[in-house]
Amino acid sequence: MAAEYYCADSENGHHIDDPSEDALFDLISELNDADNTFVVIQPDQDDPAWFASVAVLDEGGYETVRRDTTRREHEVTTDTSIGRIANDLIIWLAARDFPGQPTPQTSPF
Repeated sequence: MAAEYYCADSENGHHIDDPSEDALFDLISELNDADNTFVVIQPDQDDPAWFASVAVLDEGGYETVRRDTTRREHEVTTDTSIGRIANDLIIWLAARDFPGQPTPQTSPF
């Protein structure tokens, strides 16, 4: 069964469809600087309009990249807290557009 919203793939081949915050935490926790240096989260489709990635930094900690071409967003941050990274990703992912799903609406109130 394909992902309904997005999937996460790590360098070592670990794949999760529609990962929860806990699953993202686990994927990031498994990253290392030898053979599993990054995880990418994106829609399960050809030429996705957005993605997020988390990579291990040589000096310690993690670099997170969030890019959404439809919203002209491109943000790069660094952090050492896996919990904070996973939480920030879940919040960012909730605001993405998904094929076949209604577009999130924002209220001026």
